[in-house]
Amino acid sequence: MCQKYSVLCFDSGMGGLTIYQEVKALLPNNQYLYCFDNAAFPYSEKTEQMIIDRTLAICDRIDRQYPLDLIIIACNTASTVVLPALRSHFNIPIVGTVPAIKPAAEISLTKHIGLLATKGTIKRRYVDDLIVNYASDCKVEKIGTTALVEIAEKKLHGIPVDFEQLNKELKVWQSIMDLDTVVLGCTHFPLIQAEIARCLPQVTHFMDSGKAIALRVAKLLKEKSAVRNLPKVQNSLFCTQKCRMDLAFYQQLSKWGFDRLQIIDLPIVFS
Repeated sequence: MCQKYSVLCFDSGMGGLTIYQEVKALLPNNQYLYCFDNAAFPYSEKTEQMIIDRTLAICDRIDRQYPLDLIIIACNTASTVVLPALRSHFNIPIVGTVPAIKPAAEISLTKHIGLLATKGTIKRRYVDDLIVNYASDCKVEKIGTTALVEIAEKKLHGIPVDFEQLNKELKVWQSIMDLDTVVLGCTHFPLIQAEIARCLPQVTHFMDSGKAIALRVAKLLKEKSAVRNLPKVQNSLFCTQKCRMDLAFYQQLSKWGFDRLQIIDLPIVFS
């Protein structure tokens, strides 16, 4: 057995796999667990309290079965509300995902940037504070969309991207010719970045948080005092209700290193 850390990556759907990819590429020897709360997908229009309750219950359930060294909340919407509760409950590092407003503001030449995120993320005060603190010299356009999250999930199941719908969601930005930088403020959106770029040809830079999160995880794990010898159960995948495992989806998960899917049984019934 080799020395490694146990890291949980959590999201309401499969978008958090874009974060997992970056972290695993930087730290390949850890034990990774990925859980998506498909019973409540998407989180973008759920109440804050429901998101907090579900995230806490699911992470606690996994931690009791597979003791964790670090948790990544690979969901921008959840990260804007759940981090204080998780950090109060667990005595391990909790890493959230926030829109890459700061690097976007730094790289933009026109100082006209766009934030593409979910409806839940767009309306959070936390995001407003990021803009005030790091992009005060920029004009920031915002689009909050659930449709793009669903398009990205469908793509993982082999369903072609609906460009008519994608253009409809992005239409308001297509005539803004000096919009040179777009923040992908949802972990699902890197899955369809190429398609988004086709709809917004004037945009030079698309920014996401994956690499920054990987560096943060590396720093926090390096600071831990001890590394445990864990049994080899790497790349465990969990969900919260039965998931359709069509061939395209199975092949995609296999590419990421997952070969089976387990359903988490929760002791709490959520309304």
